Amino acid sequence: MRTLAFDGRMGASGDMLLATLLAAGADPDVLAPVEEALEIRYEATRVNEHGIAATRVRVLFDDSDGPDADPDDHARPGQDSHGCQGADRHVTHEFDSHTHGREFDGHESTVHDHEHEHESAGHTHAHAHESDDREGATPAEGHGPHRTYAEVIDIVESMNLPTGIESDAIATFQRLGEAEAGVHDTDLESTAFHEVGADDAIADVVGVSLLLDDLDVDRIVTTPLSTGGGTARMAHGEYPVPAPAVVELAADADWSLRGGPVEVELLTPTGAAILAQFADGVESLPALDVDAVGYGAGGYDFPDRPNALRALVGDGGSGLDREPITVLETNLDDAAPELLGNLQRSLTDAGARDVTILPAMMKKSRPGHLVKVVVKPEDADAVAHRLAVETGTLGVREHGAGHRWVADRAFRTAELDIDGETHEIPVKIAADSSGEPYDYSAEYDDAAAVADETGLPVRTVLQRAEAAVRSEESETA
Repeated sequence: MRTLAFDGRMGASGDMLLATLLAAGADPDVLAPVEEALEIRYEATRVNEHGIAATRVRVLFDDSDGPDADPDDHARPGQDSHGCQGADRHVTHEFDSHTHGREFDGHESTVHDHEHEHESAGHTHAHAHESDDREGATPAEGHGPHRTYAEVIDIVESMNLPTGIESDAIATFQRLGEAEAGVHDTDLESTAFHEVGADDAIADVVGVSLLLDDLDVDRIVTTPLSTGGGTARMAHGEYPVPAPAVVELAADADWSLRGGPVEVELLTPTGAAILAQFADGVESLPALDVDAVGYGAGGYDFPDRPNALRALVGDGGSGLDREPITVLETNLDDAAPELLGNLQRSLTDAGARDVTILPAMMKKSRPGHLVKVVVKPEDADAVAHRLAVETGTLGVREHGAGHRWVADRAFRTAELDIDGETHEIPVKIAADSSGEPYDYSAEYDDAAAVADETGLPVRTVLQRAEAAVRSEESETA
């Protein structure tokens, strides 16, 4: 299976994703519809991030074509008006944007001696690149109008994009709109994109959709995305990182967030929305036969690490994904039955992935129980504490299991016609890392409810639901 895997340890923004995909081999010529519709151009440059040759991208208006609007009052030094990670596009050495992969038409990679200023939110250890614009070019960031969701969609639809690319771009903006509407308690259609409603953001979202289509991969994944820390200035004031819209987007995404590793904003709403639309979450980079690597530079310089989003492209195996875990266990010789009945729910709420309670023979031949808990390493402390306070145990053992192999899981809804009425039952599909399904399992509680309503045996309802989804999957394969 052809896979694109993002390494999310330094977060992501829209222009970092653009740069990473170009560096990984996507053809910049596919960006032409965006340049024509918005009268902008993409500028790709080569920079050095602590010894790593990386790509940086910015979006520019030509002054002859671009808007006369003043820079947005809400843009801060080191951050563009839609929440870009640093001033990602503030560079001076320009290469022809219509290049392929990492060759850049033979131009030599250049290390740019940037002038720096301290980021205004008080982060003295990280610096953002200052603008050094060429004559006749205006950065799209901070310029032009901020639009509503409906206005943005009209612009995207005017580009005459292929159907799949247009639908992905619109779905990404819908995610952004719903996130902002949720934060501001407004409706989607009237929501103004305070952080992401400019041409710059449209260029990011549609541009990434075009580049991903050009790479023609079967699957896109990302490791947990770092948010950074501290605070960031936005349209409505200063907020703790991650931004409220990022939190809303993460709640609806398949991947997970993690704080740090530095005290600046690393994950922006635009980057989060794009990855929420396209990427599945994985705990670590999957096994790949790598044939392309891309590094997209962010806007901050750090003294001890490169600030770059890395992507790997290659063919993955057809096995199961590997997930790091540890196992906690304790012996109980005086636990009441009702306590054990509630223990699984309580530990799951604390972060446990799986809980097993086994009968055991304790010292002095007393009957007891062995509780075994599978947990992510980062959740072990919290789950061990919950296990102790719930049971009164005096000790919890940890076994370094290392990892487990897990299936990719997805849900489909089976629609069963029984006596003229339609009943919906969720069915869980387990697949290997190549996407090949190997098990279909209908949700028991939903099937039991249908069985009670129709008088059919639960087993019959389960079998019919699983068969219906299996048939639908084989037809679309």
